[in-house]
Amino acid sequence: MNKVIFLSCLLWAFCHLAQGQELIRQFTLEEAILRAQEDSPDALNAKQAFRSAYWEYRSYQASNRPSLILSGTMPFINQSIQSQSIDGVQKYSSYKYVLANANLAVTQKIGVTGGTVSINSAFQGQYNADQPNPVPYFSTPVNIQLSQPLFKYNSFRWDRKLKPLQYSIAERKFSEDIEQIAIMATNHFFNLLQAQVDKTIADTNRSNYETLYNIAKGRYQLGKIAENDLLQLQLSFLKAQAQVENAQLALENARFRFKSYLHLQDQTRIILLPPNQISFFRIDPVVAREKAKLYSTTTYNFTKRRLEASSAVNKARLEGRFDVDITAIIGLQQKGLTVVDAYTNPADQRQVAVGMTVPIVDWGVARGKIKVAESNEEIEKNNLEQEAIDFDQNVYQKAIQCNMQQNQVQIAEQAAAVAKKSYEVTKGRYLIGKINSILDLNNAQTETDNAEKGYYFALQTYWRSLYELRKMTLFDFSKNEQIRQTLPGVK
Repeated sequence: MNKVIFLSCLLWAFCHLAQGQELIRQFTLEEAILRAQEDSPDALNAKQAFRSAYWEYRSYQASNRPSLILSGTMPFINQSIQSQSIDGVQKYSSYKYVLANANLAVTQKIGVTGGTVSINSAFQGQYNADQPNPVPYFSTPVNIQLSQPLFKYNSFRWDRKLKPLQYSIAERKFSEDIEQIAIMATNHFFNLLQAQVDKTIADTNRSNYETLYNIAKGRYQLGKIAENDLLQLQLSFLKAQAQVENAQLALENARFRFKSYLHLQDQTRIILLPPNQISFFRIDPVVAREKAKLYSTTTYNFTKRRLEASSAVNKARLEGRFDVDITAIIGLQQKGLTVVDAYTNPADQRQVAVGMTVPIVDWGVARGKIKVAESNEEIEKNNLEQEAIDFDQNVYQKAIQCNMQQNQVQIAEQAAAVAKKSYEVTKGRYLIGKINSILDLNNAQTETDNAEKGYYFALQTYWRSLYELRKMTLFDFSKNEQIRQTLPGVK
């Protein structure tokens, strides 16, 4: 019993000790991006959207392969009274029969011509109890059927161009979505990092102003400073205290949004490590523009929209016009008293049908549809030309911005160091009484805070610009390779 009590007390003490210790997890920018690209809600949605596009394309590929279908009725039993007209007299007769049939068909689309060809084999047997059928079995050992429109809009031909292109767009769209997640993760990372910096600055300012205020009270009692300077320091100290609380609230909000986006559900406190160890590299704007033309979704979308506009014109020109449909069947058929007889010495089967549609008067409906489609195609061409120019320019400017931002980061880092040194000098001079103006000290403090915030803002702008350029070009300039995201089980 003593051992049990001792172990229970030990377990209780351990649990309370564990609860009292706050778990801390550190994140670098790269770790945050990888976590967001794996588990964030946006990542899960992007994966599902890509899987949907993949299976849609697989379904299209399967639809172009031969299909094998077995259909039939085994059996169909009918016992009923049905009406029958004989020499104009309506009579009712009793029917009792059993019917069974089966059909095996191999069907293939003809993408080039838009037709359909099939090979069929069928069998039918019928037993009539009231009126015995002298030839109860009928077979079609084999026949070949062809259905071919000559002048209709061929959707199969256009799908052969559009469907693979749509899947290529879906592949690149998935990669772009992953890069967009990197941009969002970067924003959340730096928002939290900036909140951490603001909280640190607020704590430092409160401590500094508390020290200065205490020193100023002693100087005031000795008559070395005016009451106004003392009041100014007291006011700065009170503002610093209020700023600590505001910074703490902003930090909690930023931490919540960061954890929510990365799908972090535990109570671990997050500490971010600034991504200030950067291996800068220059990006050639001309190369960036070439990579965007090769890999980006935007370029593939331009091609897709041109094809869709051309398809709409082709459809308008062919629908509602002169049309010819050819249907042909060639094969073997036989009937018999037994199943064997139904397959013995089958007879030839030949059928040919030519159907025509000739619009005589449509009051210009077809011509109007053609003109509308042609105008829409011309509008789309003009839009695509302008959008292509704008896209090239945006990629070019983004590459220049990335190169320029490298210098901005270095300048901001130096400015932060200079401002911090200037504040330390001003603070030291104030403490030893060489300057008495509190305004000079406040200005130095403000410049230091702004310079440090400016440095982290420059870091954020650099990393965001880099990931935006990666998204626009789908090219990793640091590794000099195309960005291609894949999913397990999706080729």
